[in-house]
Amino acid sequence: ITYQPFWETLKNSGESTYSLIHDYSISSATINRLRKKLLPYSTSTINDLCIILNCIPRTFSPFLHRLLTA
Repeated sequence: ITYQPFWETLKNSGESTYSLIHDYSISSATINRLRKKLLPYSTSTINDLCIILNCIPRTFSPFLHRLLTA
């Protein structure tokens, strides 16, 4: 599983892991799980990240997009 598209989206958005944690109340545990490529994530978490970064689940991870649209 790769989350590289998520990290590229984050970089291009002008947001940072710091802003996700401190401005949007995304837990640091969630950020660490993304860094370590651990699953599972709730659809609520994916939705929150997509709203913050103005993206869609397929941007988050191609693998997750396949799971959510299967």
